[in-house]
Amino acid sequence: MKTAIFGVAGLLLLTACAGNRAPAQNISPALHPNLAAAQRLCADAFDKVAEAQRINEWDMNGHAQKAKDLLVQINDELKQAALAANASRRN
Repeated sequence: MKTAIFGVAGLLLLTACAGNRAPAQNISPALHPNLAAAQRLCADAFDKVAEAQRINEWDMNGHAQKAKDLLVQINDELKQAALAANASRRN
C-alpha cells in the first residue's frame, strides 16, 4: 500500500515538474534574430505568469498554468520555424 502511495506521489511530482518547464532559448540570434527575440519574449512572459502564480498563491483555477503550457508550445513552434528556415536555405 505504501509503495502505491509513493508511486502515485512520484508520478504527480514528475507531472508537475514537466508542466513547469520554462521555454528554451535555443534559436540562434545570428541566423534568426526575430525568432530568437520572440523566444526571449516567450520566456519573459512565462516568468511573469509564474510570478503571478506565486503572488496569488497559485489560485487561478488552472488558467495561469494553461497559459504557461501554451507559451512552451509557442516556443517549440518558433524553434520548428527556425529549423524549417534552415532546411529551406540548404535546398
